[in-house]
Amino acid sequence: MPAEPLVDPALWNLDRPILGKDEIRKVNLQRFEMEQLDAITQLDAATMSIVGFRDVRGDEFWVRGHVPGRPILPGVLMLEALAQITSFYIGKAVPDVGFIGFGGVDGVKFRRTVVPGQRLVLVGKGVEIRSRRAVFDTQGWVEGKLAVEARITGVKV
Repeated sequence: MPAEPLVDPALWNLDRPILGKDEIRKVNLQRFEMEQLDAITQLDAATMSIVGFRDVRGDEFWVRGHVPGRPILPGVLMLEALAQITSFYIGKAVPDVGFIGFGGVDGVKFRRTVVPGQRLVLVGKGVEIRSRRAVFDTQGWVEGKLAVEARITGVKV
């Protein structure tokens, strides 16, 4: 049975980002090869939800070696992208909390490969947000199909 999107795809607004890399960099500390977000397309504090994307490029550091001749976005980078979108949500929607770093991951399922030239749509929905900890259900979608899902826990750093 296919998983349902955490946020209605009609609200993803992939052609109309509301925040780009410059705005993301004001909140998230990652730089260079570790920047995993290209844009935010939806952020709703009332529903504790966020949508953004990562365009997977053929010139990224991992392409040459993972897997030679058939590059596949590493699962750890998919999880990092999901963690970064949840951290961005906290930084924007709950700024008094401060920086939230990767604290844990549960229920990970990789459902399909992601390759250069594809857009990984990142979706997060808050489950529990406290002053020192945040828990989000997250999903990554490629071409309308679920590629990865996980429950991400962030902790105050």
